[in-house]
Amino acid sequence: MPDTPTTLHPARLALREIRLPLKEAFRISSGVVTERRILLLELHDADGIGVWAECVAGEQPNYSAETIDTAWHAITAWVAPRVLGNPIAGPGAVHDVLARDFRGHPMAKAAVEMGCWALAAERAGVPLARLLGGTRTHIATGISLGIQATPDALVERALAARAAGYRKIKLKIQPGADVEYVRAVRAAVGPDVALMADANSGYTIDDADHLVQLDAFGLTMIEQPLGREDLVQHAELQRRLATPLCLDESITDADRARDMLTLGSGRIVNIKPGRVGGFTSSLAIHDVCQAADVPVWCGGMLESGIGRAYNVALASLPNFSMPGDLSPSARYWARDVVTPEWTMSADGMVAVPLDRPGIGVQVDVDRIDDLTVRREVFGERRAAHV
Repeated sequence: MPDTPTTLHPARLALREIRLPLKEAFRISSGVVTERRILLLELHDADGIGVWAECVAGEQPNYSAETIDTAWHAITAWVAPRVLGNPIAGPGAVHDVLARDFRGHPMAKAAVEMGCWALAAERAGVPLARLLGGTRTHIATGISLGIQATPDALVERALAARAAGYRKIKLKIQPGADVEYVRAVRAAVGPDVALMADANSGYTIDDADHLVQLDAFGLTMIEQPLGREDLVQHAELQRRLATPLCLDESITDADRARDMLTLGSGRIVNIKPGRVGGFTSSLAIHDVCQAADVPVWCGGMLESGIGRAYNVALASLPNFSMPGDLSPSARYWARDVVTPEWTMSADGMVAVPLDRPGIGVQVDVDRIDDLTVRREVFGERRAAHV
């Protein structure tokens, strides 16, 4: 873990909910999203230095037990009181402050914990990526394609993604929309394009014989085919597959990563910092995997440009050796909430912003004000509701 000795004095926290419509509906095995209700945070220290952060919890408890509403409650009831007004020995200590006698709610915790890392970067006058120990200046970028109505519709989107320069194409799959869809895309894009399939826990071990058919398509990985808390049955499935399994939801902390290695449950890990409780946990998972020569990559949770900034900073670490789901702003939003918006080069690379301290982009506060549907402020004499 990087050396981050600077004591933090978080003093004020404002929560906002914004409504940000997607340019098009995004479908995975657990549901469809057309508009993101996004929980944003403004965190200020005792000297008035401020940063923005984002909670990745969704609208419904389908991908995770957490939702934007449970996270709002968890932050106001338990997270904010532990952090505000209390000196903390650096951002790396926030995780333990929030873990003590406080189970669950990793997305709520991550939003504040990651904000504290950004606050430390602002205070130190360094880019967040460098504070985390990042070494990359550019990150290879992949795209995640939602489940489509037909194989031909998926092929059309995959061909467009290849033409745009994406380094990896992730195909969301579910029972009834899997083997034939992947076969069609592989035939269309050719053997050299990096393809993967993501099932979001949509299958059971009884589907093993069916999933083995995906070995024929030269996929870089199959992500999280089985239950979100499972490691044992993933190990059984991995023994039957030539294609590497990538675990996402099953890896909640470094101990689970070690268990995966011991059992042989997977060969790749997707680290989403907002899902695993923040940066301290993400760094620990990264280091466990790096020591075992297991590659990691950074997935996305339909974040705004604020959340994207945190993912890009994390993905600059050395063992993030596979393209991340770090699509540019225009992939999802007609207009993002940061300037400049996130962009991608013609050869599929996203630049790590290293020319300014903190998260590297300017938050468009006027845009956020227009999108805000509720706001609550803590750290003053009493909470303020707007």
